[in-house]
Amino acid sequence: MGQPVRDYLLTLCVTAAVTYLLTGPVRKFAIAVGAMPAIRARDVHREPTPRLGGIAMFGGLCAGLIVADHLFNLKGVFELSNEPRALLSGAALIWLIGVLDDKFEIDALIKLGGQMIAAAVMVIQGLTILWLPIPGIGTVALTQWQGTLLTVALVVITINAVNFVDGLDGLAAGMVCIASAAFFLYAYRLWYGYGIEAAAPATLFAAILMGMCLGFLPHNMHPARIFMGDSGSMLIGLVLAAGAISVTGQVDPDNMKIFFEGSERGATHAMLPVFIPLVLPLTIIAIPAADLVLAIVRRTWNGQSPFAADRGHLHHRLLEIGHSHSRAVLIMYFWSALIAFGAVGYSVHSASMWIVFVIIAASAVGLVLLLMPRFTPRTPHWANRFVPPRYRRRAPERVAPSASSYGEKPEPAPSGSQRALEDAQMGQESPERAPVAVGVSGVNGATAIGPRSRFPERRSIDSSR
Repeated sequence: MGQPVRDYLLTLCVTAAVTYLLTGPVRKFAIAVGAMPAIRARDVHREPTPRLGGIAMFGGLCAGLIVADHLFNLKGVFELSNEPRALLSGAALIWLIGVLDDKFEIDALIKLGGQMIAAAVMVIQGLTILWLPIPGIGTVALTQWQGTLLTVALVVITINAVNFVDGLDGLAAGMVCIASAAFFLYAYRLWYGYGIEAAAPATLFAAILMGMCLGFLPHNMHPARIFMGDSGSMLIGLVLAAGAISVTGQVDPDNMKIFFEGSERGATHAMLPVFIPLVLPLTIIAIPAADLVLAIVRRTWNGQSPFAADRGHLHHRLLEIGHSHSRAVLIMYFWSALIAFGAVGYSVHSASMWIVFVIIAASAVGLVLLLMPRFTPRTPHWANRFVPPRYRRRAPERVAPSASSYGEKPEPAPSGSQRALEDAQMGQESPERAPVAVGVSGVNGATAIGPRSRFPERRSIDSSR
């Protein structure tokens, strides 16, 4: 067990290192070619930020596949399966479409067509759903057209779900990293625990995807120095979908029957890890998929195009109720981890009620966090040197001495955010600061956006992040 884990860990580290090292030069390249769209009314960031971060992530993907091809325990994946080559072909196509969109902003229907073509390229090379394991029925074989349509639908839905959730610094990369970590545990258990070699490609895809996200996150955490753009969000969405397709449609559930002998009820529990692929691909993108469905319903109800951008996404609503930028991202991380790891934990110990109790308790904690939007945790003074500046405990603010001469209790000097709020309420602009949205505070740009009515007027700019 130790040797395969070390190989996967090495692949992950190489992928993360290459992605991290490439992101800096890619940022300079994006600035040089002008891939820095102006601020739009729905954007949260306050300064033009370069995109094209997907170039570095694609470089990490290629490096991870090359390294895995030369490792003793992983090179068999390339010899016995064509799925890694299918993934690379589809990823290269979707990455190229994303790069063009980040620079020239191509039409949404063209992007949708490119996503379908990329999925079809993977299907042609063998990365497709061949059968579905259905509880109570068994394995249902799919025709070629059924498998192709189901594969293309899953790829398109996953890509757009990840693309829709890419609205805050570090949000999409972090959520996909959490989902891929849960998926890695699930796929590795199928491969090593049950000896199913068909699960090895999905395990490799999950490890590489984790490396891509971990290598990009240091540059993308708030305040972000670069965005992944559509070239990155569509790329990681496709890799995530490829892993789900590989496990769902390539692993034969009948291979697991030899590992259990006993009652029918016990056999059902033993087979549950194979039935989970029907649910796990949905749970790992549950929040992005829910955001996607709500956005389509909301825009269609308002008479808009489903592809029209707005400020109604879940992360925008978290900001509007008072959460800071970093806090909104952490809340989304929490719910993603709860759903993904909860599904994996239930697949391992389906008969244990402790899994259900832990999920319920964690959900209660998450609801409590949602009800405390103004709470901002700070580290102790001794730990200030080990955390980013925005999490450090600041020194007490200076006290205005004017009131003390009259025997009155002095009042603390207003902070920059308080002055901005008072000026906005009086219809004036602060003479010491540039006009900013009400509620924007923090040394490094951490945001806590209030009601929309308090936003200053902005001119709309037709561009996409």
